[in-house]
Amino acid sequence: MGYELRTMVVEPKRQTFDPLVARFGDRPATRYQEGSFDVQATEHFHYRPTWDPAHELYDVDYSALKLTDNYRYADPRQYYYATYVTDAAARYEAFAQTLAYVEDRRLLDRLPEGWRRVLTGAVIPLRHYEQGAQLISSQAARFSYGTTISQAATYAAFDRIGNAQLYSLVGLALAGGGSDALSEAKENWLSAPSLQPLRRIVEELLVEKDWASGLVALDLVDARLYPLLFTELDERALADGAMAYSLIARHLSDWYGSQQKWLAPLLEAWTTDPTYAEANQKVLADIEDRWQGRATDAVRAVAKLIDGAVR
Repeated sequence: MGYELRTMVVEPKRQTFDPLVARFGDRPATRYQEGSFDVQATEHFHYRPTWDPAHELYDVDYSALKLTDNYRYADPRQYYYATYVTDAAARYEAFAQTLAYVEDRRLLDRLPEGWRRVLTGAVIPLRHYEQGAQLISSQAARFSYGTTISQAATYAAFDRIGNAQLYSLVGLALAGGGSDALSEAKENWLSAPSLQPLRRIVEELLVEKDWASGLVALDLVDARLYPLLFTELDERALADGAMAYSLIARHLSDWYGSQQKWLAPLLEAWTTDPTYAEANQKVLADIEDRWQGRATDAVRAVAKLIDGAVR
C-alpha cells in the first residue's frame, strides 16, 4: 500500500498581535517588531519602590527626556535577542582570531617600549572604564520607558562588559599569560594622574539619577576617547611599526561605530519629537554644558600621556 506525501499550507488566523496591527497595519510583523513594540509593562504595579515612592516601578519620569510615543524610536540594527547574540558572537570570534594571530607571531613582544606604555597606561585600564559604562548602560536599561529603548540599552550594557573582557585579554596577552599587565593597568586607573579625570567622570555617572543624562554624558566621553585611541592613534601605530596595536584597534573602532548606530537615532528622536522637542533640546544642551568640557579635559589628559609615550 503506497502513501503520497503532500505539502499542506495552514493559513494563520491572524497576521500578528493586536498592538502591532494597530501600529503597523494588518500584515505580518518582523521578529524585531514582535519582540520590541508595545511590550512595556504599563499597569498592575502592586507597589511603588520603597527607595523612590514618588515613582512607579516603570515610569516615564525617571528621565527629563521624553517622547510623545515611547515607541517612536526603533533600533536601526533591528536587534532582538537572537540577532544580537549572533552578531556579538561573530565580533568576539573575529577579535579572538586577531589576538591569536598577534600572539602566534609575538607581535606584542615586538612593540616599541613607548607603545607598551600606551597599552598599560591608557588602553588596558579602559577595562575599568567599560565596567563602569556597563553599569551606566544597565541603569538606562532598567529605568528607560519603552521596550525599544530599554532593549537597545541592554545590548549596549552587554557590549560594554564584553569590551572590558577584550581589554583584559589584551592585558593577559601582553603579560604572556600572567597578570602583571593587568595589575599595572589597574594601578594606573586608580592612581595615574592622567586617568583620574576620566575615572572621576565614570564614578559620578554611576550615581547620576537621570538614566538618559548618564547615557548622553557617557557618549560625550566616548565620542572623544574612541576616535582618539582607535582611529587617530591607529594611524600613528602604522607609521611607528606598532602593527599589533593597529590590528587590535580595528575591532574597538568597529564597535564604536555600532554603538553610534543605535544611540544617534535616539538623540534624533528626542530632539525632533512633535511634543517634547524644545524641552528635550534644552535638557540635552544642559547635559552638554555640564559634561562636555569635563569630557574634553579628561580625554586631553589621556592624549597627553600618549604623546609623552610615543613622541
